[in-house]
Amino acid sequence: MGWALSLRQDFDGATLCLLARQTKDANQARRLLALASIYDGGSRSDAARLGSVTVQIVRDWVERFNTRGPDGLINGKAPGGQSKLSDTQRQALAKIVERGPIPAIHGVVRWRRKDLVQWIFEEFRISMDETTVGRELKALGFAKLSARPRHYAQNEMEADAFKKASPPLWRKFTAASRRALQ
Repeated sequence: MGWALSLRQDFDGATLCLLARQTKDANQARRLLALASIYDGGSRSDAARLGSVTVQIVRDWVERFNTRGPDGLINGKAPGGQSKLSDTQRQALAKIVERGPIPAIHGVVRWRRKDLVQWIFEEFRISMDETTVGRELKALGFAKLSARPRHYAQNEMEADAFKKASPPLWRKFTAASRRALQ
């Protein structure tokens, strides 16, 4: 059986209770109060019951508290996975998206994420998912834009004639008729 870690000597139970009252983080306050009970003479199992955790987790809290102080009891953000693209590869991706595809070379008239996945694989031999490419593009400041859909059989001349023949509704009402409606 291992030795119990001792708590730092520069804090006491009253100080930790005060810090628990002042913090906005509920998890940090719970951990501070559990450690304050140890400072006040309680056992580690009492602190575990107070914090609704196991004794091993209380030991982890003590280690974090001893190394980083009260700030060590705040949950940090998980680091996440490493990016598949390096900074130079990201710059090359941004450059090619900004420049646009050359139909004779790239075989497409506009970049889709699917096409960029293929380009990244051909250029860097890195296989990526389309959603990952979308996240990379968003991080580079690009927005997903698409042209407004238009029916393939739409006649622009007829659309212009329709716009001229039917004026907007607000023009049909005169000032007198608007007052009558109110």
